[in-house]
Amino acid sequence: MNKEKSKTGCLGATMIISSILIFLVILFIPGCAKYNSMVDKQENVEKQWAQVENQYKRRLDLIGNLVETVKGYASHEKETFVQVTEARAKATSIEVDPSDLDENMLAQFEEVQGSMTEALSKLMLVVEAYPELKADSQFRKLMDELTTTENMIAAERQAFNEVAKAYNTYIRKFPNNIVAKIFGFDRKGYFEAPEGSDIAPEVEF
Repeated sequence: MNKEKSKTGCLGATMIISSILIFLVILFIPGCAKYNSMVDKQENVEKQWAQVENQYKRRLDLIGNLVETVKGYASHEKETFVQVTEARAKATSIEVDPSDLDENMLAQFEEVQGSMTEALSKLMLVVEAYPELKADSQFRKLMDELTTTENMIAAERQAFNEVAKAYNTYIRKFPNNIVAKIFGFDRKGYFEAPEGSDIAPEVEF
């Protein structure tokens, strides 16, 4: 009699364990799919961030060449050149971890790039006083490239916001938010800019 009860108890325990395992497998498979989707969306954000950085780096290279060209016509405008050089050095030195693109990090990045834009504006004021510089073919070529780059920056920033929004929305939805919390998928920041800054700056000469 005791043996039969023991067999029944073992059978019952086995069924319970099997049911629990089946339940865990049912949860595990969708969980894996959600985790993989989060990885894909996170990769999209980081890939788009690389595109943003590439355009900003191109901008810095062009500004460096532009300063050298302007110096050839206005070598005495030392204060402006110093301001542009310092702003460019600061913008070049900032390092952004693509896995940690939160609001604070993007705000720091934008602040540095904003300083570079202000310095560039001062350089353009200097250019206005030198008609022969504005007629220089090398200068005009650099300005054309810079204008194109500013447009590309605006486009890449918008694209970044779009993929970041897709990622943020996905990890906030239930039950995705549970998986995100367990595996450390954190919210990404957006490019927040003043009104009208979605329009690329006009670089006139």
